[in-house]
Amino acid sequence: MKIEIWSDVMCPFCYIGKKNFENALEELSLKDKIDVEWKSFQLDPSLEMGEAITTAQYFKEKKGFPENQAKQMTAQVTEMGKSAGIDFNFEKAIITNTFQAHKLIHLAKKNDLGSEMEEELFKTHFLEGKNIGDSETLINLGKKIDLDSDMIKEALSSKVLDLEVKHEIIEASQLGISGVPFFVINQKYGVSGAQPVETFKEAITQAYNESSFTSNDNKDLSCSEDDCSI
Repeated sequence: MKIEIWSDVMCPFCYIGKKNFENALEELSLKDKIDVEWKSFQLDPSLEMGEAITTAQYFKEKKGFPENQAKQMTAQVTEMGKSAGIDFNFEKAIITNTFQAHKLIHLAKKNDLGSEMEEELFKTHFLEGKNIGDSETLINLGKKIDLDSDMIKEALSSKVLDLEVKHEIIEASQLGISGVPFFVINQKYGVSGAQPVETFKEAITQAYNESSFTSNDNKDLSCSEDDCSI
C-alpha cells in the first residue's frame, strides 16, 4: 500500500501530522508494509530565494497579522505540538523559501531516506532555528543522514530536480489540494490536516482492508498559502 503526503517543511501542522501518522503506523505494525512518499508543496513561493526573516516579522510584514494575533496563533500551535512530542520554538524559527529544501528531499527520496530528511528539516527549522534555505545548512543536513556531499551540491543546482519539485506542486493543484498536510492513501482516500493518531489508524486500516473512508469528524488542522487553520 502506498501513502503520498503533500507537505511543506515550514508548516507546523505538517510536523504534527507527520508525528501522529508515524505513531499510527507503529501502533498498527504496518510500517514495513506501507510505501510512504513525501510530496512537495510551498506555502509561500513568493518569498525571494535567500530571503530570511523571523516568524514575527513574517506574520507582520507578509501576512499583516497584528502582533497579539500572531502570538496567540503560535502559542496555540505550540500547545498542540507538545501533545505530539514536539517542542516548537517559533521565536527562533526562520521563515525562508523552501524550494531548495524540497530539492534535497527529492534527493533523499531517491535514496529511500525521504522520511529521515523530512524529520531533520522540521527539527532544524522549528526547534533549532536554522535557515533551511541556506545551502551550507542543507548540505550539512543531507550529510547527517549519510547523503554524499558532492551529490547534495549537484542536487541543489539540478534543473531536473527543479522540474520534479514543480511537477509535484502542480499535481497538488490538479488534485484540489490547497492546504497541507494532505495524505493520499492508495490513490483513493484523502486525509487532510494534522489528524489525531486514532484517525490515522482508522483511515489506514480501512484503506488497507479496501473499504471506503472519509475523514470528516475532526477539525482540519492544516496550513494553506493564506493561513493556518486552528
